[in-house]
Amino acid sequence: MTELTELTALQLVDGYRKGEFSPVDVARAALLRAEEIQPSVNAFVRLDGDGAIEQARESAERWRRGEPAGLVDGVPVTVKDILLMRGAPTLKGSNTVRADGSWDEDAPSVARLREHGAVFLGKTTTPEFGWKGVTDSPQSGVTRNPYDVSRTSGGSSGGSAAAVAMGAGPLSLGTDGGGSVRIPASFCGIFALKPTYGRVPLYPASAFGTLAHVGPMTRDAADAALMLDVISGADARDWSGLAPPDGSFTDTLDGGVRGLRIAYSPSLGGQVPVRPGVAAAVRRGVEGLASLGAYVEESDPDFTEPVEAFHTLWFSGAARVTQNLGPHQRELLDPGLREICGIGARYSALDYLAAVDVRMDLGRRMGRFHETYDLLVTPTLPITAFEAGVEVPKGSGHRRWTGWTPFTYPFNMTQQPAATVPVGMDGDGLPVGLQIVAARHRDDLVLRAAQALYEAGVAQVAPPPKRSAGGR
Repeated sequence: MTELTELTALQLVDGYRKGEFSPVDVARAALLRAEEIQPSVNAFVRLDGDGAIEQARESAERWRRGEPAGLVDGVPVTVKDILLMRGAPTLKGSNTVRADGSWDEDAPSVARLREHGAVFLGKTTTPEFGWKGVTDSPQSGVTRNPYDVSRTSGGSSGGSAAAVAMGAGPLSLGTDGGGSVRIPASFCGIFALKPTYGRVPLYPASAFGTLAHVGPMTRDAADAALMLDVISGADARDWSGLAPPDGSFTDTLDGGVRGLRIAYSPSLGGQVPVRPGVAAAVRRGVEGLASLGAYVEESDPDFTEPVEAFHTLWFSGAARVTQNLGPHQRELLDPGLREICGIGARYSALDYLAAVDVRMDLGRRMGRFHETYDLLVTPTLPITAFEAGVEVPKGSGHRRWTGWTPFTYPFNMTQQPAATVPVGMDGDGLPVGLQIVAARHRDDLVLRAAQALYEAGVAQVAPPPKRSAGGR
């Protein structure tokens, strides 16, 4: 019998509808799993068992009456500790954020999930202010990979990825400013979508500006579509949010890929050295798309790596986050964050606007690219998970996390929808992700292609080993 913690959100809702189990059963199972994995992977900064059980009881009563509140009534959800959640402090991985206060407001995405009856298990770990592609912070320590706890979960939504991979709730809310849902999802063997910018409202606005997206982290594409149907509603607090979508993302999942024009770029035109195990798994995924009727050809997007412009935007945002901190508080910061804040504070307005010019040109180039191709497919990352507790792999020669994430952050600059799909393992038994990118506003195409890979059995990895409380 499949354990309750192994079911997707859609399977849970179906089980509630049929009376096979209750939201209380599921909440208890998810909380137990969260407590079991916490000593080994450190996915949570806060669990709220009493609150989750109370929400689950209310959900069970609604299902008993045949009056569910919405699409995810009774489904356990976790929230990255960057996003506001009513009744819980949002510390953002930082010892400079005070825990006291009212904490009486939900972020838009959290509010929509609450309206639909979700059961909130707790808050997941993040690096300080979500600044890097791995998850460790002065406030919560190191988050580890479910497949090998000596390695990183990735970041900055690493706690969310580890929680979903290990069965502590099938849905999690993450944020992505340079790959932060896709990086950890790829390292942890789950699905994640960075929607088109503005598709999911964000409040408070990110100091990293319009690089920052909110997205679903889930077991598969179908659950992500369900979650996106919930969280993509408009919110007056987000001045840059998009109008609500015309229809349901779930309803468009089954369109398949037959006839779609797909560009496969294995290394961005030779700019990126990709590990052989990663390249082989991604190529098999691409071959799967071709076998399902897509027109696939190798073709590279027309840009050189825009890392300097991204750094200008990103480091400026970090400086903005911390600009009001005094000298004592700055000493509490992650040393790497403190370093980039110093760099960001020295940029001029002209430096920033020059980076915006690079961003606009990149967006124009990708807009033209998608006049020819419906989708772009790349590896999500050129590597698999490396040692935990460091920003870059030892011996890599990289200075910052952007050195090993060249496939992810460009599409934050262009605001395009991009997802990672697990397509196999490398020789060390670590998950490999395939990235699917579409033109702005075509989130439906990304989800359709991912769903086709799941239905064909191409998008799958072995589950991580079970871990009991107290041991690694």
